[in-house]
Amino acid sequence: MNDTITAVLLGIVEGLTEFLPVSSTGHLILATELLGFDQSEWEVFNIAIQPAAIMAIVVLYWRTFWQVAKGLLGFEKGALNFVRNLLVAFFPAVILGLAFGDAIETLLGNAVLVCWTLIIGGFAILAVERWAHPPAEGPGVAGVPLKTSIIIGLVQCLAMIPGVSRSGATILGAMAFGVDRKTAAEFSFFLAVPTLAGATVYQLWKHGAGLTAHDYQLIGIGSLVGFVVALVVVKAFVAIITRVGFGPFAWYRILAGSAGLAWLALR
Repeated sequence: MNDTITAVLLGIVEGLTEFLPVSSTGHLILATELLGFDQSEWEVFNIAIQPAAIMAIVVLYWRTFWQVAKGLLGFEKGALNFVRNLLVAFFPAVILGLAFGDAIETLLGNAVLVCWTLIIGGFAILAVERWAHPPAEGPGVAGVPLKTSIIIGLVQCLAMIPGVSRSGATILGAMAFGVDRKTAAEFSFFLAVPTLAGATVYQLWKHGAGLTAHDYQLIGIGSLVGFVVALVVVKAFVAIITRVGFGPFAWYRILAGSAGLAWLALR
């Protein structure tokens, strides 16, 4: 298959799945397996296009970022708490990523692991939906207690296992500790900005010397496609979880993981 078409397809997968609790990395790994790509050739690409999702969040929530920026200049408590919460939730991933980065990379080609984590994660979502009873409304990201923000950051580290889902882990982890659905989703969106940016910078620093101009062109194409798709998906996602919750995503994970295991066993 033409490399450009591959970049477009993977960009669509990234945009569709980055902010849904279904694991974008896991889907990118399964997509490369399903379409017969050499996984090792697309590992860096799959990570490098993630900042496109960051830009989608910046565009959709530009007013929030602008208000926080202005608030920081005036040392407003709400803005300071907003940044504090994101930073303390971000640092656990930095520490574990630097300490176990090589071990984590070895998991990125394990499609069977992705399928199992999709299934297990689906049942975990159903469990949280059944037993967690978050409030209908909350104080927003700035109002999340410091202790809860730290816990969300620790839970996010589970997403280093392909198939777990960064957004799913952070959203459901927040809900399990009393954060309302909307705030949990927005916390996950905003936390993606430093997390995905950091992961991309680290990977490009580590592997960037081996990338060619053609590689960067493909990254640009995949990023543009992922950005446009993510713009649409984020809006739809917030509407869905507000109305019906996370159940549909849980069952999707279980079905996708089961289908993936069956396909891998029969191919």
